[in-house]
Amino acid sequence: MYNTVLFSIESGICRITLNRPDVFNSFNEELSAEFIDALKKATKDEAVRAVVISGEGKAFCSGQDLKDIKGEVGNRSLGDSVLRRYNPMILAIREMPKPVICRLNGVAAGAGASLALACDIIIASESASLIEVFSNVGLVPDSGSSFFLPQLVGYNKAFELITLASKVSAQEALQLGIVYKVVSAEELDNAVNELAQRYAAGPTKSYAITKRMLNKAYCATLNEMLQQEYYGQEMAGRSEDYKEGVTAFVEKRKPNFRGK
Repeated sequence: MYNTVLFSIESGICRITLNRPDVFNSFNEELSAEFIDALKKATKDEAVRAVVISGEGKAFCSGQDLKDIKGEVGNRSLGDSVLRRYNPMILAIREMPKPVICRLNGVAAGAGASLALACDIIIASESASLIEVFSNVGLVPDSGSSFFLPQLVGYNKAFELITLASKVSAQEALQLGIVYKVVSAEELDNAVNELAQRYAAGPTKSYAITKRMLNKAYCATLNEMLQQEYYGQEMAGRSEDYKEGVTAFVEKRKPNFRGK
């Protein structure tokens, strides 16, 4: 289906893998376009109830392929690239009404780190790391890092990580609250699969509403969020998943959620 992306759907789980391992899955025009298209497919497909994003080979994603644009430095509109290529993929992840899991198998640098941060939850290999490398080439963070990182670690730590391009190990990322779990490379697939299966079998409607509420919470007041909770609970309370959840509780069995 794609040249630079591996895409599959099985048992409600969509797996999207960046597939340029020879250049550490760095983004060129083709990868950006195919990745955005894959995200759109996962969003539209009602059979998909959880999404896993990963990188093929040793790296997760090393950001923009600088060799791909070497001859255009100074003449290329980076703002256009951000608007056309990077912003759409970040928004697609954050607005996707399904849980998005980052399988952080290796280094995530620059826009690759932003991509990992945009996911709803991260499971990292103990050899993985994140690094905001923008300042090393005289640039500012993009693809959402300036938004996600301060929210996760606070202004001062975010300033340090961005301006000094400090590498964050998987264990440090765990301590900072950036990642959910750190496992060995050998255990990574099992840990990711277990979490993806749990989400795929869960109440997808409530996940979608929760995700939308949490995104709004970044810039909302308490009163606004109380109103969002009212709207969200009203919608969730009319879902088939809610009815099944209550029935299963009363019958003392495990609920069979269908994502409706």
